[in-house]
Amino acid sequence: MSQRKRYNTFSEELKRLFGCKVQRISVDAGFTCPNRDGTLGSEGCIFCGGLGSGSHGIRRDLSVTAQLEDGREVMARKYRAEKFIAYFQAYSNTYAPVDHLRLLFEQALSVPDIVGIIVATRPDCLPDEILEYLAELHTTTYFWLEIGLQSIHDASLIYLNRRHDYACFQDSVRRAKARGVRVCAHLILGLPSETRAEMLAMANELNRLGVDGVKLHLLHVMKGTRLAELYGRGEVELLDRDAYAGLVCDFLELLDPAILIHRLTGDGGHTNLVAPLWSLKKFELLNLIDAELERRGTRQGSGLS
Repeated sequence: MSQRKRYNTFSEELKRLFGCKVQRISVDAGFTCPNRDGTLGSEGCIFCGGLGSGSHGIRRDLSVTAQLEDGREVMARKYRAEKFIAYFQAYSNTYAPVDHLRLLFEQALSVPDIVGIIVATRPDCLPDEILEYLAELHTTTYFWLEIGLQSIHDASLIYLNRRHDYACFQDSVRRAKARGVRVCAHLILGLPSETRAEMLAMANELNRLGVDGVKLHLLHVMKGTRLAELYGRGEVELLDRDAYAGLVCDFLELLDPAILIHRLTGDGGHTNLVAPLWSLKKFELLNLIDAELERRGTRQGSGLS
């Protein structure tokens, strides 16, 4: 547990392991998604724009090596980072043959000061042969597998047009963990299809599954998405800042303290974000969460019996 935070932060874990400031560099390696290429569908998830969810700001005109070299200079200057992790973020980064993945990931690891790899993907893009390679990668570098779940509730997955169910996610986690691979789960808090109790129930499920990390995302609306259409018609109500901060604190109190917190919020960047605009002030929100946990006198896992 971080001495500065009341929850177990990924950034502190990286500093402990590598002895310096470590930053992720987001990479777009040209992947697509079975929910966009026609295999499962062509519209994608309702929150995902045409460039892949959460992938704004990536230099798609550069090679993987060049993206990392460019990002390394930016992160070193902006955050005084000394080591870096290649974060394959855009779309589904295991949606390709093993040989292609091997080529891309080896390119990334050949860049100086890259000490690890994070691969984000969908639970239905993890056949056994891919997981075998990721397990191999896990033994040779610092590696995390991020799996997009978004919700444990199948009705919400249908609402989001995910085209997979919760059972698919559980199976992917089980097979990854059986091979020793670290797993970080992505969840969205604030879905209009869910009650507060249903959102908080997801903490207990992550505990039960034994995931190693979690990324919490605030439901936010991006331009050019199906969610933006729904929001524009008044069919989606978003949480305000105080409500979201309180919900995050409630969630953390129910989460196993061994689970690393990779993220507590998310936004779409100034250019593409429709709402809520308060999410752009990320550090204000994080300070509010810290202050609320301090006020309560609680921390990650303190609500577990």
